[in-house]
Amino acid sequence: MNPANPRFNGKLVKWNADRGFGFVVADHGDQELFVHATAFPRDGQKPVVGESLTFEMERDAQGRKRAVKVARPGTKPAASATHEPASVATRTPSRRTHARSQSSGFGTLVVAALLVAGLAGYGYHHYSQRKAAMQALSQSPVSTTGTGLAQPAPARPTFNCDGRKHCSQMTSCSEAKRFLENCPGMEMDGDNDGIPCEQQLCTGLFGG
Repeated sequence: MNPANPRFNGKLVKWNADRGFGFVVADHGDQELFVHATAFPRDGQKPVVGESLTFEMERDAQGRKRAVKVARPGTKPAASATHEPASVATRTPSRRTHARSQSSGFGTLVVAALLVAGLAGYGYHHYSQRKAAMQALSQSPVSTTGTGLAQPAPARPTFNCDGRKHCSQMTSCSEAKRFLENCPGMEMDGDNDGIPCEQQLCTGLFGG
């Protein structure tokens, strides 16, 4: 069995309350030893510069000396933070890691579900627009050209019946024929043979 570590009497010479550490010096020495707040007894008293203390000394992982198991005269030394059972030190992080893993997995599932729903909605919207466009195209009149491609049928121009209905008001035989074909009430075809103004326009050199 290893002998108990020796205890030293000394004083707290520096303390940083915001960062929770300071330095102590043994009564028979001049070297400042690092001391952390966890090395003090949990008695509700805050470390005060200049107060008398007893402590043990050990080396940290880098080989530097530090004060541990600090006690005030007449009190029980504090347990060193480095002697915390491994089961306690590792059990809580393990539970936290497991909880974070579960939370991360659930969040991933939610994001994936939202992404799938968004893609499905976009696909349905695109399909609906394409279907409506195809239906509109199939219902519109088309004609074919010499290239074999379907082309929209040209709209037939509307003839303007401007009220003229006598041969004397026409300028040519072809104009008289257009009026006779498109306008009601024409008085240019007395024999109803479909040829208007036979005496004035649609005969001899003026016919056609």
